[in-house]
Order: sequence, then structure tokens, then C-alpha cells
Amino acid sequence: MVRVAVTGMGTVCALGSTVAECWAQLSFGKPGFSPLTVPGVPPYKFSLAAVATRYVPLEHFSEKETSMLERFAQFAAVAAREAMKQSGLELTTELKEQTAIITGTSVGGQFAEEEGYVRLFRDNVPRVAPLTIPRTMSNAGASRISFEFGIVGPTYTISTACSSSNHAIGQAFGMVRRGEVLAAIAGGSEAVFAEGLMRAWEAMRVVSPDTCRPFSLQRRGLILGEGGAMLVLENWDHAKARGARILGEICGFGMSSDAHHITQPTPEGPLRAIRMALADAKISPEAVDYVNAHGTGTTVNDSTECEAIRRAFGSHAERLLVSSTKSMHGHTLGAAGAIEAVTSLLALQHGLVPPTANFIDPDPACALDVVPNEPRQANIETAISNSFAFGGLNAVLVLRRIS
Repeated sequence: MVRVAVTGMGTVCALGSTVAECWAQLSFGKPGFSPLTVPGVPPYKFSLAAVATRYVPLEHFSEKETSMLERFAQFAAVAAREAMKQSGLELTTELKEQTAIITGTSVGGQFAEEEGYVRLFRDNVPRVAPLTIPRTMSNAGASRISFEFGIVGPTYTISTACSSSNHAIGQAFGMVRRGEVLAAIAGGSEAVFAEGLMRAWEAMRVVSPDTCRPFSLQRRGLILGEGGAMLVLENWDHAKARGARILGEICGFGMSSDAHHITQPTPEGPLRAIRMALADAKISPEAVDYVNAHGTGTTVNDSTECEAIRRAFGSHAERLLVSSTKSMHGHTLGAAGAIEAVTSLLALQHGLVPPTANFIDPDPACALDVVPNEPRQANIETAISNSFAFGGLNAVLVLRRIS
């Protein structure tokens, strides 16, 4: 087993189109929510969304490429470019064979499907666009990254709803640690603002009609978001030998299934994943300083997660700093874990915990230090990042600061 270094990070979301832009917002506790530009007919029961408004496709791709690549795949490629540039990794022929690409997405290409359905069932046009399948396929982001960098190692996509990119990073971490590859690009991406998908989320009654207030007594649900993030993971000795700047370390991963209910969480599954992650990292609960929570802002999720944290950490839970950055970048579904892994690494680097924004009154069911509204300076060395998905699928990463 070898140590796994993070040598590159890239992200695009409602907070910005680079890691620096996103951190500037996160570190001041500024949400990236904006009114829906298309309110729907009839109007949606929610009015805010976390849209990547600074992202301009034609600044990154040709017009022909944008017609072939769904928005979620564009996010994946742009985040990978930033991460690879920061890493300084020079892909020799040999290294291209020893690098993996593992991405996560929950819904893949929704816009191409929707366009096809409109043609077929509203416009009565029997022929859909010829690139509908390659635009729709969930592995389009992973494949694009492979094409751009000439990487020919293991390349695939994981879809486990809102845990997708944490599972992807965890799988990549395992491959690097076991010596199966020397490096990996791992993360996730999502683009959710197709009308059919928005109507589906509206029907679930979990989207907030005002804003996202994780752990607050007044919370009313999540705010949908879009975006993507990628990490470059690397064999520690390989990174050191080439003089790379190491941004942080992934040192543990745990995953579990609730085996309980398709949408209603239970604390036992998340608890099991947290304990497995800590055991995998060979650290005690007391070694953890910060928890980047799944923290969707829904009533049941937040209280369930807090119970799992209390049970996992015991009396140490009183000293943990816990925040949900979904209160700023929204719930990006399959991309959430990747965006939050980048956020957690930045928090460790800067000694600054991004807050849980939009907080009003504490909920007794969420009685933890949730860093309400204001960022917190703190000497944090180790963090966990939680992702818990519909279907009861849980994935937890352990991340460590490099002094």
C-alpha cells in the first residue's frame, strides 16, 4: 500500500468556473443562488437555483464540440483541464497507460433525451438527433477526458445518485493505493436544469421554496445545483520524485448500503460508512477536526446525519466543526462529493472552515457546531467528507492536510 497524494484540483459550479473563484465565495460564506431565468409553465414550486452562470461553453469548446458534448460532460472536461494543469503531470506514453479516469454522475445527459422526446411526442418528428446516444451516455465526461489527454488506462463512470463522485474518488484512491495505477483523474459532474428533471424533483417535494438552510430549524429543503470537480490523485513517491506540489492526502474511504428504503435515510448506514472510512485511514475518531456534511437541508436528512455523526464520534462530536457547503453551491447530485472534496482540501490548506450559510435558529435534532453563517479560522488537520444517496448508498472520504 502506498500513500495517495492530491496534486491537482479543478471545479466549476454556481460559485465560479475555477477553484480560486469558488474558494473566494466559499471562504466568505456567499451563496451562489439566483432566480430561475425560466420560471416554468405553470411556475415551479421553487424559484432559486445554483446555476453556473459564469461558465460560457464557447470559451472552452468549439461550436461543433458543444453540439456533441452535453453540459455535464463539458463540466467534467473543464474541471479536469484545470486539475491537470495544476498538477503539472507530464503524461508520457507509459504514464498514459498507468493513469485511470473515474467519474461520477447521477443523471448523465438529460438535455439530449428531452430534446428527443419533444421531437417525437410534441412535434411528431420520427427522427431524433443522430448524436443523442453519445450525448446522453453517462460516461461522456470520462471519455472526453480520455480523448483530450490521450489516457488509455482504466476509464469508467459510476452512478450511485448523490454519492456518485465520492464513490468515483474512493475507487480511484484504492487503485492508486494498491499500485494498480500511478495516477488518476477522479471526480464528478452534473447538469440538472432540464425541464423534465426539474419537474421530477418538484414532485418529490424536497426542493426548498425559499433557500437552503442545512441544520436550521427553519430548513425547507435543498436547492438544485450544477457543476463538476476533478482531482488528480497520484502515487505519493511518484509525486515527490517529480517535485510536485502536494495539495493534500486522501488517506481513507468507507462505503455502505442502508438496505432500508429508497428515499428515507437511516443513521445506521452512514454510521457504518464513517466507521469504515476511519478504520481504513487507521485513525481514531478524535483525530478528525472537520466534517464536510452531506447536509442537504431536508428535514430528515440533516437530523439523520447528525445522529450518525454523534454515534460515530461519541463525546468528540462536541468538538467537531461540521458544515454543509450545499448552502452555497447547491446540491449538485452526482457532482456533490467531488465539489465537497475540493472544498474540504481547501479548508485544510487555509485553516478556514466554510460556514453553513442561511442559518437562522438551531434545531435540537442537529445539535452540533455547524459553523453558522460565518467562516471559522481553525487549526484543522484531518477532515471527512460525507455523501449519502437515495437508494441508501453511502460514501465517506478521509482527507489530511500536508504541512
